[in-house]
Amino acid sequence: MNDLLFELSLPETFNFAVCLDYMERSALECLYIVDHEGVNRLFELGGVPVLIRLTVPEGNFMQVSLLQGAVPSQEDQAKLARYIREWFDLDRDLEPFYSLSSRDPLLRPLAERFYGLRIVGIPDLFEALCWAILGQQVNLTFAYRLKQRLTAEYGESMEWIGHTYYRFPRPEAFLSVTMEELCALQLTRNKALTILTVAGLMVRGELSREELLQLPSPEEAEARLVKIRGIGPWTAQYVRMRCLRDASSFPVGDVGLQNAVKVLTGMDRKPNLAELQQLGEGWQGWEAYATFYLWRALY
Repeated sequence: MNDLLFELSLPETFNFAVCLDYMERSALECLYIVDHEGVNRLFELGGVPVLIRLTVPEGNFMQVSLLQGAVPSQEDQAKLARYIREWFDLDRDLEPFYSLSSRDPLLRPLAERFYGLRIVGIPDLFEALCWAILGQQVNLTFAYRLKQRLTAEYGESMEWIGHTYYRFPRPEAFLSVTMEELCALQLTRNKALTILTVAGLMVRGELSREELLQLPSPEEAEARLVKIRGIGPWTAQYVRMRCLRDASSFPVGDVGLQNAVKVLTGMDRKPNLAELQQLGEGWQGWEAYATFYLWRALY
């Protein structure tokens, strides 16, 4: 089966191939499978699993096709369209960012090299928080392994043409999970406790993406998140950037950002906080995109 469900219009400043290159940065990614033409991902629509494929065969349209599962209702297709638009940040005008980059000696070559790259987001708050928590103080490879284990153990899956596709676990999946069970997957006790805490808050309706987006500012959303034990400024800023679509989020404590600036500027050490903040003064309103493009330069 490969039935076209609908098409999405794309902005001119979008390059699917460049986004796919980014999404292929780790062979350990377990939530989608990328090839040179598109990406396949398992969703739940109308309470049932459906395997979806995204391609951009020509022009400024993305084709969204059904590979496996029942045809979603029009309402569920509309939800899927919203998810995809947020996943690839399709509703943002990047012209101001590229204008800014053209005047910035650090960003200009990156903007030219990766033109059309969007921040590939994580629209689901629980997934975004868990990914950030898993990535605390470990290298990217180990973070991916932790995500693989967590997803295989508590998520849902579908087999299709020799591949297993996974959906990230829902918060409800952790209601009866113990900290010891998560530690058996090699999570630290602190990470296990934080994930269980976040899952409980979300199941009880005490934390949601909608609530965070309705707060008066992204800074207040960050303040709300850091009240949760185990979530610090870096984790909250990462979630602002990847889930809450805040282009001004600036995770200055990020080691990858520091390494990218060190490498690209030829420094003999990582930049300190003050030096990063000074750099960021020229990126006002676009700090998250500057960070994302700097990360991209590392691999």
